[in-house]
Amino acid sequence: MPSIIRFATQQDAEQILEIYAPFCSDSPVSFEIQAPTLDEMQQRIAKILQKLPWLVCEHGGEVLGYVYAAPHRDRSAYQWAVDVSVYIHESARCLGIGRALYTSLFKILVLQGYYSAYAGVTIPNKGSEKLHTLMGFEPIGIYRGVGYKCGAWHDVLWFELSLQPRVPNPKPPMNIDALRDTLELECALASGVPFLKIGVR
Repeated sequence: MPSIIRFATQQDAEQILEIYAPFCSDSPVSFEIQAPTLDEMQQRIAKILQKLPWLVCEHGGEVLGYVYAAPHRDRSAYQWAVDVSVYIHESARCLGIGRALYTSLFKILVLQGYYSAYAGVTIPNKGSEKLHTLMGFEPIGIYRGVGYKCGAWHDVLWFELSLQPRVPNPKPPMNIDALRDTLELECALASGVPFLKIGVR
C-alpha cells in the first residue's frame, strides 16, 4: 500500500497526539510539559489550517509523522515568515519521512508566497540537526539555557531557511484555502513522496 502526504484533518488528532505526547512527558524536544488533550489538539489543527499547511504522512491508514507551519511573529512586517515543526513516530524514524514532509511543506509555502522559515531545535539532537541541515537550513543562533525541563536547563539552536528569493513590495501571503483543489497544490503535496523509503515503487 503506497504512502501518501496529505492535509491533516481533525480526525487525525488522536494519531498525531500519539506521536507528540511522548515529546511532552519524556523529552526536552518539546518545551510543553503536559501533552494537550484530544480536544486541544483538534483545535490546534483547525486553527493552523485556517491559513497555513498542516500535513501528515500516512501509510496503510496510519499517520507516521506530521509537519506544520505557524506564523513567526504577530507584527505585520513578519507576515512573510513562518516557524515550522516536524514530528515522526518513534517506530518510523530513518525512513525519509521528515525530509518528505518538509519537501511538500516548503513547496506549498512558496506557492502561498512565504519567503523565510525558522525552526528551533533543543540541542543536542543529532537527528533533527542533521535533517534541518539536509533541508538547507542554516544555524543562526542559540538561545542558551532558555528552557528548564527534565531536571536541566536546555539550549535551543535556531535555523533559518530562505524559501525563495526576496523581491521588493511582496504581495501578502495567500491563504491556504485559495490553493485548494488546484493542480499546483496536488503537485506540491506529491513532491515529497519520492523521498519516502516505505511503500513507494
